[in-house]
Amino acid sequence: MTRRHSASFLAIAAVTAVALSAGAAQRADAQARGISESDRRLGAQEHPKILAEFGGAYNGPGVAMVNKVGKSIAVQSGIAATGSECTVTLLNTTVVNAFAIPGCYTYVTRGLLSIMNDEAELASVIGHEIGHVAARHSQKRQQRSTIAGLGSVLAGIFLGGQVAQLANIFAQANVLSYSRSQEFQSDDLGIRYMNAAGYDPYASADMLKSLGDQSALESRLRGQTEAAQVPTWQRSHPLTTDRVNRATQTAQKTGVRPGQKARNADQYFAAVDGMLYGDDPSQGYAEDSVFSHPTLKIRFQAPQGFYLNNATDSVTMEGPNNLRAQFSGGRLSGSLDNYVTGVAQALVGQSQGVQAGSIQRTNINGMPVSILPLRARTQSGNVDVQIVGYQWDSGTAYHFVTIAPAGSSGNFESLIRSLRRLSDSEAAALRPRVIDVVTVGAGDTIQSMARRMAFSNYQQERFLVLNDRQANQPLRPGEKVKIIVYGRG
Repeated sequence: MTRRHSASFLAIAAVTAVALSAGAAQRADAQARGISESDRRLGAQEHPKILAEFGGAYNGPGVAMVNKVGKSIAVQSGIAATGSECTVTLLNTTVVNAFAIPGCYTYVTRGLLSIMNDEAELASVIGHEIGHVAARHSQKRQQRSTIAGLGSVLAGIFLGGQVAQLANIFAQANVLSYSRSQEFQSDDLGIRYMNAAGYDPYASADMLKSLGDQSALESRLRGQTEAAQVPTWQRSHPLTTDRVNRATQTAQKTGVRPGQKARNADQYFAAVDGMLYGDDPSQGYAEDSVFSHPTLKIRFQAPQGFYLNNATDSVTMEGPNNLRAQFSGGRLSGSLDNYVTGVAQALVGQSQGVQAGSIQRTNINGMPVSILPLRARTQSGNVDVQIVGYQWDSGTAYHFVTIAPAGSSGNFESLIRSLRRLSDSEAAALRPRVIDVVTVGAGDTIQSMARRMAFSNYQQERFLVLNDRQANQPLRPGEKVKIIVYGRG
């Protein structure tokens, strides 16, 4: 939270593959000739919104490589003559995602870049996303936005669905989800583009497999199988075993043999060495159930079983039994009572079926606190909502919005009482994690490398996903691998 957020892998039944016809590919090529003025305007309008929601553009290691690969793929798509017509951005977020919007604005996140292992895998992802733009898939899908701003979590309850915090920006930009046939078509186009750019087309299937492994790990870290609240690559581009196998078959049809074209692993490793991994210190750290911000000097702890998503201007929390909460802050220009009332109005607006109770006042950890309870009628029953405002200083307030089935708001008592100030020493002890590219030595094993990972749990599992490895696959002396270490604070 100024500030930042990844995907659960759902077991999906096998589906019948939908082949991309030659005629469809030819139509996509024809549609890809240039960028229309209307698309340029749409892209320019949505670009700053996407940057705001995803922590801005990352300016560290990896940026030059993403730009180089992205623009070379754009040229092969026919959208751009030189690549300079396209904007390719590495987003400063842990979310594992990539997407492109009309106007040839293409995005790859730090989270996704970290689980790749060569330039060819990057080319496959960018090729797939630009394939959606070239085939004008977003224009063929009716996607309406029904969520706005800070109220997205609460509005999702009112609308009776599991609405992601970022659904608004994705819906406006027309990148939330595609049909199965559109996904297959973009896979094919992406493989065509990367092959024409000189990259190994078999990297596409490898990347899809890595995404599935990452999603499975995310499910284990969450301790649940439900989809994450934040739209990730897994949610906006559903993975199936058929899709991975189909990508291999499409690569085989190019006539290229595996390994015949460039993978550029060394260039990739050199580019990401030292890249930030996980939360940006300027946005705070969400780890396990604890959020800490070294600059704002804030800390709170969610109840056991909750998962935290650290967004650009808020932290959202998901727990068992439909318990959800959001933490954010703002300027305090009047009374704290007026502040919580204003938050409530911004959340619910003129929504029907919402009843407000009386504001309760207390003191928590030395801070004045105002609590406004609401009862909301939804399609699935009544829910209790609390706006809990804290006066941090004379001009700043923070607040929780908690959402629970009627009668169960007491589950948030520990969260509400946990917000406190960090001491200078506590803030100084918070350190970022970075990618460290190391060369495997003679005695190194997966187990010994995993022990060097800067995590207290799932060290080996994280190492395997990060490096696209199997547990029974030995390391070779002299090869490069990625580990995650603590950087400077």
